[in-house]
Amino acid sequence: MQRRSFLTRTALGGLALSLPLPAWASQDLKYTIEELMGKANLELYGEGYQLQEEAHLAFQEMKRDAYQDGITIQAVSSYRSYDRQRAIFERKYLQFTDDEGLTPLEAIDKIIEYSTIPGTSRHHWGTDVDLIDASKPTEGDVLVADKFAEGAPFADFKAWMDEHSEDYGFYLVYTDHPRRRGFKYEPWHYSYAPISIPMLKAYRSLNLVRLMDSEDFLGAEHFTTGFLRTYFTDNILDINPDLL
Repeated sequence: MQRRSFLTRTALGGLALSLPLPAWASQDLKYTIEELMGKANLELYGEGYQLQEEAHLAFQEMKRDAYQDGITIQAVSSYRSYDRQRAIFERKYLQFTDDEGLTPLEAIDKIIEYSTIPGTSRHHWGTDVDLIDASKPTEGDVLVADKFAEGAPFADFKAWMDEHSEDYGFYLVYTDHPRRRGFKYEPWHYSYAPISIPMLKAYRSLNLVRLMDSEDFLGAEHFTTGFLRTYFTDNILDINPDLL
């Protein structure tokens, strides 16, 4: 198979440039607050998923090559707008507070085990995608870590991605490193690094605590400055270091 290599390793463990030079390596890219928070109308591509054009093309190439190896990559989730993330957050907030009797703070802690606060999701960028192997049927929720373990339905998919996904620019975001904090291990969540790295850099330059102060959705009134700072440090930044 012919595979592109978007990123190569340097001796220091950072990201070196391969040829041809990726666009993100030579430009000081700028993004609006609306783009970074999922409130802009991005130009997105894909059938059954939505990604920025460069990520879409790389995903299509990875999907074709995986199919030749017996892996049918399917996107379960990709781009997610602010409004969509807000709906997810509020639904879970009501479920945990009204149906399960948790306090607001307990509910928020439960939500952010896997789900992001609206305006802070990597899925807002059109670079991140949740993937499974569609050729391996399984019952119930497919985005469960145990289903990607050895002997489980998506074990072959996980092994293939571990070996090849970075050749196409896609990196696992929330790894199973024992010292990583924040969101729990997600063996299905991959990010297209050539775009998501500069977008995260731009995102980090925002005054995120102040931005959240102006947001209005269920549960937001319980966010303290201390909570938000910890959330941004642990959940947004404690990720695969190759994506920083």
